Amino acid sequence: QVQLVESGGGLVQAGGSLRLSCAASGLIFSNYDMGWFRQAPGKEREFVTFITWNGGSIYYADSVKGRFTISRDNAKNTVYLQVNKLKPEDTAVYYCAAQPSYRTTMRSYRESSRYDYWGHGTQVTVSS
Repeated sequence: QVQLVESGGGLVQAGGSLRLSCAASGLIFSNYDMGWFRQAPGKEREFVTFITWNGGSIYYADSVKGRFTISRDNAKNTVYLQVNKLKPEDTAVYYCAAQPSYRTTMRSYRESSRYDYWGHGTQVTVSS
């Protein structure tokens, strides 16, 4: 049974930082590319960032470039999201997701429907 479990969310002031983690089990982690998405109240889920199975390629949404950093540790089956310089508009539930690396394309990494497995999310709330 595949499980993705996010942690590290919380309430922070604008300008603050958090480190989100996503621990995977039940799958061969190094066979999967990983993405982070977020969903704010009343809005659709949106792409945040993506990392290939070996960390060789990384992509960010324009809204988070220069503030967020994705990384992974395949030995620990974990992907991380360092979020810095947080803004109130970053408030959302953050989800990690796994996509088989053999299926990833230059378009698919942004599309939530292409991911096979999802975590339950971790809430990030940024106060102004």
